[in-house]
Amino acid sequence: MRHIPIRLGPLALLLTVISICMATLGILSFTTARADLSMAEKYASTVQERYVLEKEGQVFLRQAGDALAGGNSLEGLAATETDEAGITHRVLEYNEVRLLVGIIPEGDKGFRIVEWRIQKDWEPKDSMGDLWDGEF
Repeated sequence: MRHIPIRLGPLALLLTVISICMATLGILSFTTARADLSMAEKYASTVQERYVLEKEGQVFLRQAGDALAGGNSLEGLAATETDEAGITHRVLEYNEVRLLVGIIPEGDKGFRIVEWRIQKDWEPKDSMGDLWDGEF
């Protein structure tokens, strides 16, 4: 029987290239998963802050409704300010995020919401790193 020799050079090269590609794809998958986890945690924190403020805002609206139903004015509510237009404002804060609520009495024992805004102060970073300024 005749024995045919097997050349392992091209096969070894092919397996090496496949191993390098698989390792690279594994590392990229891992870093993408870490970035997705980080983004999901930031999003969860933001949603939690918003929900806490929304709940506090709804409590304020219930207090305002109860005050108007009892025949009182909105000026007597705690931590509120009323401007010259008759709009009663309340600022609710939670972890550097603010909810600005503005209501105005309307009709018999009712009110209308004229402002419901969530804000967060943002300051840009001082430097953007070692970026090229366009000069040689």
